Amino acid sequence: MLSSAGTPTQKAYQPQQPSVANASRPSLERDNNNGLQPPALLSASRITTASGVSFAPRASSLNPNPAPGSFSSDFRVLNPTQRAPSRTDTYSRDNKVPDENETVAEKNIAGLREALNREMKIKEGSENMLEALNNKKAKQSKEQRARVEAELNSSNQKIKELRQKISDAQQRTRVPQPTTPTRQRTGESLLSSNGFRSPHSVSRSGAASDLEEATESPTFALAELLQALEAERMTPDYYVSRANSLVDLFKRHPTLKYDLVWSLIKDRKADVEREQALKFVRAFLDVKDGVKEISRAVVRAIAALAEHGDDRTGSRAALEALEREDRLRPICIETLAEVLVRDPPLLLASGGLAPLYDALSEGTYKAPEGLTAAFLFLLDSPNKRKFLQPGYSVESLFSPFTDQLLENEGLLKQNAKAIAAALNTWPGLMALSMYEFRTVKSFVECMLYPSLAVKETVIDLIYSLLRIKSPGWAQSYLAGRRLTTYGRVTSLRSATDKIAVATADEESGEQNFVEHYTALLLTVFIRSNLLPVLLKLTQCYDNPTLKRKTTLLLGEVLKLSSRLLLPSWSGELQLLPELFAAATQFDNEDHFNATGTVYQISSVSKTLYRTSPSGSGGGELTPTNTYGDSVDDHPKANPSVITDDTTFRQLLIDSGVLTSSNHSKWNWDVVMRIFEGPLQNGKRLEEAAKASKFLKRIISFYRPFKYKFSELKSTRNTQKYVRAGCALMHSLTQSPEGLRFLAESKLLKQIAECLAQCDPATGYPTQFPMFSKDRLIDTLCGGYFAMIGVLSGDPKGLALLDRWRMFNMMYHIVDLKQRPDLIKLILSNLDYSINGHPRVLLSKALTGGTMDIRIHATNVLRKYAIRPLSSQEAVADSKWAIQLLVTQLYDPEIEVCSTAIKILEKACNRKTYLEYIVECRPSLDHLGEIGAPLLLRFLSTSIGYKYLDGLDYISNEMDDWFLGRNDSYVSLIEASLARAFMDSPDDHQNRMSLFDETAVGDFADAHVPPHFYRELTRTQEGCKLLSEKGHFEEFAATIREHGMQSEDPELITKVKGCMWAVGNVGSMELGAPFLESSDVVEQVVKIAQSHEVMSLRGTAFFVLGLISRSVHGLEILYENGWDANTNSMGRSLGFCLPVDITKFFSLTPWRSERVVNITLPESQKTEQVAPPPMPTRPPLEPQEQLTDHSDDAVNQRVLDLVVDLSNSVLFKRAMSELVQVKQLRRGGFTSVRLFRQIMALLEYNHYRLPIRKVVTELFHKSVLRRIVFEEDANDEDEGDEDEDEDDGYGSDSEDDTRTERQRSVSDPTDFEGR
Repeated sequence: MLSSAGTPTQKAYQPQQPSVANASRPSLERDNNNGLQPPALLSASRITTASGVSFAPRASSLNPNPAPGSFSSDFRVLNPTQRAPSRTDTYSRDNKVPDENETVAEKNIAGLREALNREMKIKEGSENMLEALNNKKAKQSKEQRARVEAELNSSNQKIKELRQKISDAQQRTRVPQPTTPTRQRTGESLLSSNGFRSPHSVSRSGAASDLEEATESPTFALAELLQALEAERMTPDYYVSRANSLVDLFKRHPTLKYDLVWSLIKDRKADVEREQALKFVRAFLDVKDGVKEISRAVVRAIAALAEHGDDRTGSRAALEALEREDRLRPICIETLAEVLVRDPPLLLASGGLAPLYDALSEGTYKAPEGLTAAFLFLLDSPNKRKFLQPGYSVESLFSPFTDQLLENEGLLKQNAKAIAAALNTWPGLMALSMYEFRTVKSFVECMLYPSLAVKETVIDLIYSLLRIKSPGWAQSYLAGRRLTTYGRVTSLRSATDKIAVATADEESGEQNFVEHYTALLLTVFIRSNLLPVLLKLTQCYDNPTLKRKTTLLLGEVLKLSSRLLLPSWSGELQLLPELFAAATQFDNEDHFNATGTVYQISSVSKTLYRTSPSGSGGGELTPTNTYGDSVDDHPKANPSVITDDTTFRQLLIDSGVLTSSNHSKWNWDVVMRIFEGPLQNGKRLEEAAKASKFLKRIISFYRPFKYKFSELKSTRNTQKYVRAGCALMHSLTQSPEGLRFLAESKLLKQIAECLAQCDPATGYPTQFPMFSKDRLIDTLCGGYFAMIGVLSGDPKGLALLDRWRMFNMMYHIVDLKQRPDLIKLILSNLDYSINGHPRVLLSKALTGGTMDIRIHATNVLRKYAIRPLSSQEAVADSKWAIQLLVTQLYDPEIEVCSTAIKILEKACNRKTYLEYIVECRPSLDHLGEIGAPLLLRFLSTSIGYKYLDGLDYISNEMDDWFLGRNDSYVSLIEASLARAFMDSPDDHQNRMSLFDETAVGDFADAHVPPHFYRELTRTQEGCKLLSEKGHFEEFAATIREHGMQSEDPELITKVKGCMWAVGNVGSMELGAPFLESSDVVEQVVKIAQSHEVMSLRGTAFFVLGLISRSVHGLEILYENGWDANTNSMGRSLGFCLPVDITKFFSLTPWRSERVVNITLPESQKTEQVAPPPMPTRPPLEPQEQLTDHSDDAVNQRVLDLVVDLSNSVLFKRAMSELVQVKQLRRGGFTSVRLFRQIMALLEYNHYRLPIRKVVTELFHKSVLRRIVFEEDANDEDEGDEDEDEDDGYGSDSEDDTRTERQRSVSDPTDFEGR
């Protein structure tokens, strides 16, 4: 017997059980001439057994009783000549024992699949080989490329044939599945047993097949396609073909769109059906031109669902209610945004913009950055910008800030992120700067509102937009402490000086586009009254913390303006005339507030100056001090080493170490002063060791097996103990007494024992080692490696480490590769400035470790390969690191090679390092495009030029850039700039790690991809070649001819590429003759000031910044009304700005497209003809209610009431009367003509979701079935018959007129009245 729990596949291969029924059953398989006719007499038990088998319907819904419009197999029709197999047929087919032919067919399919897999591997190998050959020279690999292409074509042909054979074989051996769901199957069995319906034959002739194609069931085909699209792990061609079939289905049967509309406007009880309908609509957005098949009625329904539940009051209760709203609302909003991007006229004609505006302003959508991006996409070009109202798009984001009745901190922060995303794009900045910076001014001035949340959110957003990194003393200052602590400022300055020196010797030719954009953004805020508003806030004493935060922001803005803005602008800003005028009015009480503000600003400015990386407040950051070893991070000796006896003893007493053995009671600031000062003197150290318990208690605290330091939790506050330990190690290595004391103590011995616990070769393994992974993360045990790193930076410290065989154990740990976390910790903390064991250990990790370890070790080399050129031996000290990096270029993993390429490319910014890298003569042919940036760097010197010219690289590369690479550079640099703008300065702030994050950085520091023509123009030889080729003249001609066009995207990209090439050539001093020979600078200025495409304006702005890097380029720009700030040496910083800023922000209001002027294609219309305008009439009084109950009168009254529902004044009366009219047709209206007229009203007019639901519920579900199957010929007759019945559907007379296929998909509830 069949098991109801088995799957169809299991049933098909289940062994047949002997039974009486099977013995008496005729062979239906052999009786082919007479068709598959079931036996005439079946026992009652036989019918009961068969009806007990259940099958899961395909594409079935989880809704237990779906109504019309559901995307399940319940609502579909079968061909009159082929109905679903009866229960008897299924029983006979499922109990058939598989024969030898089926087994052979399965073997054939398996063999075909194996051959297909083999051909797929051949295809993949051919593609990889072809990609590798494309990176080689065309002349050398022409024949080999032809062979590989032939092999690839052959493989593609074989794959296509094998797939076709597999598909044909599966069709022949496919076991037919039951196609009728359980509910209908049960109903059919009951009908058959009662004599109401006789089963038809499932055998088909050729004529029957043709008939089925002519009478295709749209819902059946829709269910089949939806089920096919749900299949997983299929080829891309499979999904593409099914998606295209889906689009074709809608083209053949546009009435299916009524089904979508009906499903989308159902209540929340049908969530599964609504969700599937929405997924179905979104599937069209993934198909090319699929949006052209989405009708306006469907988008109207989605828009109604998206705006359902809006509460315009903005109260907290309303916002909390939104949390309980329809869960499909966010996906509807997202769908509308995607339609806006793909087809703006459709969304505008469907009224979908209003829900998007509401979502931005009211915070109903929790990710407003995505919606903002859709609007910014349209604002970029004039042909798309016309579908938006000027001044009413992204400006909606500012509503929560300017609404004084609404104070929701979560909503403010949510919209602040979207505002930051908008202001970091050219379309957003240009649109928000319209009307003389009206929007930005209102945003800045809202800080004067009494709301504290608005003030703090706006101040934080300005910090983020201007990319201001708060200084280390900012938290203490905001907490109320004074700014006179010299030690804090000095320690911070030492850190910032290292950053300054690390970048001081890099060539200043590389442009920082992020800072250039920040200069423009700062100009916008200053023109929007930022400084006056901040000054008013600083004079407010209601909130001291806010006042200090505002004062700090004011100081940062003044400091930033002196460095980025034009001297004429920044000079006026520094005066603060309003503040000083108020401070000099001695007869006014506000004089004291203004004087205090002047003092606070002065104090903050002085502290910022002292803690800045340079001593100059403006211009380029030029270091004022130099030191030899930037890698040596441990403290250095200072003049406080020499102290008298009294002072030293007092320091020991003040430290608290002598009075208590509890480390929490020690004064660690005093302890650090002792470590960094007197303890570096041998005499003082000996006194502290022998005459007191100071050093004994300190060493006892750091010993691992005392479980004091090693048991402390790793937090930001406990990191001071690690810093103190490193200072102690450094102090002990400065004198022979200290080295002797350290050698005799148990500290190093116990650290060595802890290392031995992790080294299986030593024979001291333990179950819970001190340096286990969890302890290294949770406790300060990782600090011991920082101390080892300090010792490894001194020759005497290396001797101590070698004495306890620590390097031997580290070699074993690196070789075994069992602890990657410990290996990374060791490599990150060791000092490699001295040639010895650390460099050997690093070399082993570079070549013998796992890929992750090799990448980490390669990153460790970064700070050693990019040393500051503060001494003559700097290049010699970095040679070993550069050599190791060159070796890494031949690593088998491409990720390792890419990391080494980035570091070497950064090192090439220094000419001396570049020359040495060229001397190493690295081979980069095997890296292809990855090695191209490094080869471009070689062009910047004569040595590198000659080296590359000998390889025939320059001429081939120049032709490639001129013919196509120059255009592809546009997408490369735009992606790089997008990453740089998305990287917030606060993202990596206040993070803690065991590793040295400066060495593991991913170079996302606004790095500009190298440009071929920029590097070529650095040498005389390159300029000569560029002049001979005439490429610059071609670029200038392209900009001159096509620079102002805004329609063709390919030409826009071409112009962008030409402008980048011109800008990179003009940024070099040797490129001055090229700028003089043409008027290209004037053309770029014209594009920047008056072009209609905002992204092209932005490209021109950055290009002008590049041109301003050269002296001659800056002179030409000054003649055209642009200028840039310079450093003390007169060199331009590249932050070029227009003298008259209004010429750049010259976007004028445009004429927006009106809805009445939009013409949609027929595929996007459910009703092709718009409803005629209704004549005006006064509302009916109660005594004038409907008295004529004829069909025409009732239908006309229904139309009038539906029109009245759109009127807020007449809504209540129209709704009540509509309920009364509905009672006249208890079974629902069945007129197809009336349904189409009302659907036209819903499509061409705006109605909210509840109204749409009420209106559609007026009709019986049979109307939708008749529309989908195009059965409106006998509309009126059937309507009259239906109205006589209580349920309006399912009468015998109507059932007789339906085809067999239509009867087979009837709902089981149709038979309840029988």
